[in-house]
Amino acid sequence: MSSIIISERTRSLVVPRAGAVVTMFPEAKQLVYQNEAHIVLPHGVREQMILKRLGYKSVPNPITKYYDWPGGKKPFAVQMKTCAMLTENPRAYVLNHMGTGKTKSALWAWDWLFKSGICGKALVVAPLSTINFVWAREVFATLPHRRSQVLYKTRMQRLDRLRDLTADIYIINHDGVKTIYDDLLARTDIDTLIIDELAVYRNNNDRSKLMRKLAERFQWVWGMTGAPMPNEPTDVWGQAKIVTPSTVPKYRKHAEDMLMTRVNNFKLLPKPDAVETAFRMLQPAVRYSLDDVTELPDVVSRTIDVELTEHQKRAYRILAREFQIMIKDKTITALNAAGAMNKLLQVSTGWVYAGEKKDVVVIDNKTRMDTLIDLINANARKLLVFCPYRHAVEGISKLLDAADGGGIEHAVIHGDVSNRDHIFNLFQNTTKYKVLLAHPQCLAHGVTLTAADTIIWFSPTPSLEIYDQANARIRRIGQQHRQQILHLQSTPVERKLYKLLTDKADIQSQLLNMFETATENM
Repeated sequence: MSSIIISERTRSLVVPRAGAVVTMFPEAKQLVYQNEAHIVLPHGVREQMILKRLGYKSVPNPITKYYDWPGGKKPFAVQMKTCAMLTENPRAYVLNHMGTGKTKSALWAWDWLFKSGICGKALVVAPLSTINFVWAREVFATLPHRRSQVLYKTRMQRLDRLRDLTADIYIINHDGVKTIYDDLLARTDIDTLIIDELAVYRNNNDRSKLMRKLAERFQWVWGMTGAPMPNEPTDVWGQAKIVTPSTVPKYRKHAEDMLMTRVNNFKLLPKPDAVETAFRMLQPAVRYSLDDVTELPDVVSRTIDVELTEHQKRAYRILAREFQIMIKDKTITALNAAGAMNKLLQVSTGWVYAGEKKDVVVIDNKTRMDTLIDLINANARKLLVFCPYRHAVEGISKLLDAADGGGIEHAVIHGDVSNRDHIFNLFQNTTKYKVLLAHPQCLAHGVTLTAADTIIWFSPTPSLEIYDQANARIRRIGQQHRQQILHLQSTPVERKLYKLLTDKADIQSQLLNMFETATENM
């Protein structure tokens, strides 16, 4: 097949005049080049997609040539390839691991198509914990020329925001879809559906069935998840029924027969080629890991903002006011400042010691727990979760047991756990336990846990030594992947602490000043 000439200056393609090409572009301008007949086409999305189907695989995707990346900062190579794949496929999957910039990639791809007149407005369906702090913020930061509306709270508030026709992107949580389902169906100007954490639809429940019906109406449907098979290969069936129903059998039982072998009435095991078969069902797709992002350092550290619940906000304000009086009366010392700061930190976790007997008061922390569970589910590999409060570690463990109906397999490490070596061995050398939930002081020295590539700090530790040593558990010989250190933060005290820790500052010498900052603006 003759080659195509690309003119970036005129954004055009000069294509050899062949029968199939002329049929698809009958009104194209013709010219003679090097004694051969050619036609001239715009180098646009439609033209590139048609030529690719005709066998011209080498035609570059126009987004890689002509898109004016907002802010003037070009994406990672992995993000560029992800954008290109999405703009070429109305139904597609982004299976990239957590931290590879899936959100930005989807927004850029949609913006290019929207700007080119190929698609309409977008509906993003995402976990509740991410609709504001991830998606709405990312739209603002990545596409400042576009406007988003978060469809949240009561049905009437959702509808009022959906009626805002000045918005380009509408963002709603997974379970919010059912509250305004008919109204979403009626908005035919919204023809792009971006589903974040697609794996929540792996079960054949009412939520999944509703999403299937909704997706049928959209021209563009992109499913995003870094962990498409959290439990077993059959998890992909429910997801593919939404995005690419033609790639899977009509009934889940048939997919089960393709992927699993029945051992007895109660037990199924994956067939030897089950994973490969499952991934073929999730096509077209891209799948990159953090290791593929060559532009990143070996360790990526980032903070994740989490909103306090109303109960937490009230408790934090009450404590902050009490401590402000101590500051005003000059009765605060380094010793009682440390204790007061710990109380503020405990409020953010959801479990607070109270009284001399250290009884535990439980405070609604649903937002933080939802964020933690979403991060765990989004990660394809094992994780460490650190929290410097024993009572909070035990509370988190109970909620992980109950998470997502079936629970998240995890082990707990704190001062009273005696069989640590056995747990470490299972976590490091077997498939058992996706999460090791630990008090960081118990993992501060010597242990190698390179089976994990991600650490989530549920709450910060005030000790720089413990922080560094705990993070070093995954940064050791034997680690084969880039690592992520994620910090959950909601309050001034947490933000200040994390900054001091990541800046390698001496926290004790700045304690009083930090405490004063921690009680401001709450």
